[in-house]
Amino acid sequence: MSSSVESQPNRASGGRRTTVLASRPLLGYRTVDLVSAAMLGVAFGVVFWAWSLVYNAPAAALYAVFPPLTALLAGPWLLAGVVAGLLVRRPGAALLAEVVAAAVSALIGSQWGWTVLLSGALQGVGVEIALALFAWRRFGPFVAVLAGSLAAACEVVFYEWWQYVVDFSWAWKLAYLGAFVVSGAVVAGLGGLLLVRALAKTGAANAMPPGQEELERSAV
Repeated sequence: MSSSVESQPNRASGGRRTTVLASRPLLGYRTVDLVSAAMLGVAFGVVFWAWSLVYNAPAAALYAVFPPLTALLAGPWLLAGVVAGLLVRRPGAALLAEVVAAAVSALIGSQWGWTVLLSGALQGVGVEIALALFAWRRFGPFVAVLAGSLAAACEVVFYEWWQYVVDFSWAWKLAYLGAFVVSGAVVAGLGGLLLVRALAKTGAANAMPPGQEELERSAV
């Protein structure tokens, strides 16, 4: 397929609203797709590092109230994968962005060192699962919330339960998981979707499917 994106009606009533899909085959990445995912990873890596600098104070306050509540602060670390997945709309984009972001934060000086690479990989896989469930054809609020939620669940269930909160009771571990998922759904899911839509409105994402959606809406 020669064009960079393709459109498919999102509503049956007149097809006025469209979902612009990544060009098929999905694994046929364009240079701009790879560069966009990687650059998002670099940008969010700096954000991750900055968030780690201010994380400890609010985390200590929440820990004093109820230790599992510290997971409410985790959402920003899930943003890279959600934003890349919703923006590039190709398999692997979310995973690439999260791993690059983790690597950048580690290089700058994350307090968790290179273990953040494992976290980045797990979070990226969670987003990929959510998008795969809809065959990379749906990118609305529900899918964004699911992506953030699964990124959080993968991080907690496969890593943090056994590394950071190993001494918690199972009741506390489940509460920790719930708080992490809420943060992932709201901050990374809905927040990531709003960020992608904001980028599309500025024209900065015109080469990406969300940018094409915005151009089509503006042309109506």
